[in-house]
Amino acid sequence: MSAWKHKVITGVMALGLVGGTLPMLLPSGGGAQAPAATPSAPPLPGAPSPMAFDRSTLTIETSVGERKFDVELALTPEQHQRGLMFRKSMGAMEGMLFDNGVERPTAFWMANTLIPLDMLFIAGDGTIVRIHPNAVPLSTDTIPSGAPVRGVLELNGGAARMLGIKPGDKVRHAIFGNAK
Repeated sequence: MSAWKHKVITGVMALGLVGGTLPMLLPSGGGAQAPAATPSAPPLPGAPSPMAFDRSTLTIETSVGERKFDVELALTPEQHQRGLMFRKSMGAMEGMLFDNGVERPTAFWMANTLIPLDMLFIAGDGTIVRIHPNAVPLSTDTIPSGAPVRGVLELNGGAARMLGIKPGDKVRHAIFGNAK
């Protein structure tokens, strides 16, 4: 791990920003409109109060057909920090879509996230470039995008495999400019 990345991770943890699936900007080296906001699931004892997220639908075009999901949209830095932390469950065809606004390298972790998640890293044109399956709940290990990405879609752990979702598949949503 680079000294810069270690300092960022250590500094973020020291500040107490250990929110679930916290996206962190790594050294680069080189808004969807939705229905009214709905509050997230009720918090666990000792958890921060619920945060409102707009909701939307997206479609993933796979080799075995289209898969439609109802997703919450993480659009602000505060929503990115909270993500799916403290959630005890999520519906089978639900998820959370994080919009970076631009393509850039990113990384997530699972601190305070109680359910396993598949993380789909998505390029600006909607192409899935990488899938990290079954991220371990409560882990502070970083999960890098591996390439610059516009968005990250979090689904229930194992969903990508069960639904035949693979790198190269296309995510259709307004943030990628390709919604049907």
